Amino acid sequence: MYPLLRKNLQRHVSLDESEYALIESKMVPRSVARDEHILEPGKICRHTYFIDQGFLRLYHINIKGYEKNTLFAREEWWVSDLYSYHAQKPGTYFLQALEDTNILQLSKKDMETLLERIPRMERFWRILHINAFVAQQERVMHMISKTAEDRYLEFIEKYPDAELRISQRHIASYLGITPEFLSKMKSRLKS
Repeated sequence: MYPLLRKNLQRHVSLDESEYALIESKMVPRSVARDEHILEPGKICRHTYFIDQGFLRLYHINIKGYEKNTLFAREEWWVSDLYSYHAQKPGTYFLQALEDTNILQLSKKDMETLLERIPRMERFWRILHINAFVAQQERVMHMISKTAEDRYLEFIEKYPDAELRISQRHIASYLGITPEFLSKMKSRLKS
């Protein structure tokens, strides 16, 4: 029913057809229009989201009022405000569609049901969350120890089609630079 979801699950766990059917029965499809927010600060993140088609950004607004992109998520990625989702407390992030997007939502309650009824899902979520934690640590280290050019080159490697799908101002925000600096840097790299 959801081939990308199955592909994603199969990377880490082997499941039988009845387990796939149970998982798929708990996933709620939702279409999100470009620029629509799925989540806003102060709200409790009630779902984790699997992206079937589209591109999302996770961001916050700093004390000076500037948007700071912390993550871009594309097809076959899971995304949520992890703290808010697991603690069921108000979060601090916005989650916004950068293009028309189709997601599959999994509520906290339904996740708990899956974890109880399909023990291998514990392994899946553990791997997923460890990978998210490692990626976050790498991102922090890159922001403090790498040049803007190195961060940009790593960004392009991580998100190869991003420049066709994400505005330059969002990319610049993610890299911690201005859009003008990004434009100059890209021109320099092309020459």
